[in-house]
Amino acid sequence: MAGLEVLYTCVAGSVGCPQDAVVCFVHWEMIKNGFRCVGSGDEPRSSDKKSELLPADWSSNKELYSLRYRATDSDTHLLLKAITVDSAIIFNLMNSSTQQVSDLTVNVSDHVNADQLQTFDSVFKDAVSLSEKVRTQLLPSQGRQPGQKAERSSQRMEEEEAQRRREEDSDPLRIPGRHPRQGTQPHWPDPMVPPFAAGGADLDPFGSRGGGGMIVDPLRSGYPRSGFVPSSGIPDILPPGAVPPGARFDPFGPVGRHRPGPDPDHMPPPGYDDMFM
Repeated sequence: MAGLEVLYTCVAGSVGCPQDAVVCFVHWEMIKNGFRCVGSGDEPRSSDKKSELLPADWSSNKELYSLRYRATDSDTHLLLKAITVDSAIIFNLMNSSTQQVSDLTVNVSDHVNADQLQTFDSVFKDAVSLSEKVRTQLLPSQGRQPGQKAERSSQRMEEEEAQRRREEDSDPLRIPGRHPRQGTQPHWPDPMVPPFAAGGADLDPFGSRGGGGMIVDPLRSGYPRSGFVPSSGIPDILPPGAVPPGARFDPFGPVGRHRPGPDPDHMPPPGYDDMFM
């Protein structure tokens, strides 16, 4: 508790009740967290000056304490008020710029010996617990520099992530995740190259990669065919341009004006050799 004894000794003559001792302790925490007292009361004065000491009239009102503070390296202004309610004292700390308010309720008898107010060695009880309450409840953010909390949180997250990765890499029973890390993507073989080409017709229905495909296209089937181009038109049936170039086209009739003769393999009609028919 470095500095608390010096402070308390300086104001011991103004300490007349246990509530005064608690206010002095909270003031000491404010000084430790980078603030300086500039005066008492709610309104600023021309005589305000930063100081680690308490103002001369800081304990003139035992029911309501009002102190003003300013950060040592910024323009942050804080107003501290303490209200006595029965055996407790309620602290309210407001940031004058952001209107952010925090509060703390202290049971005076838990932390101050009422009959030892003039003896520093015996006046405070469980000072460590009271200090923790002030820092965590009354000064959750004002006592930190802007961005310091976020910076520490980000650094802590990075350290935890690095530790987690080290633990994972050193665990011989760990099963790798389904999603590999960046830069370690496996090299999958081409599914269209043997011996993985089974079912290739399903993956490449038009046979664009040289396979057979599973959709029969008369124009892309690979079988010999005439030089007939559907986009040029079919005389007396389709005009030129009726079929877009490269479009799939299934012929629906004989191509050309001259129909081919019968094939020798065709079956003769019934009774073809009956002269009386």
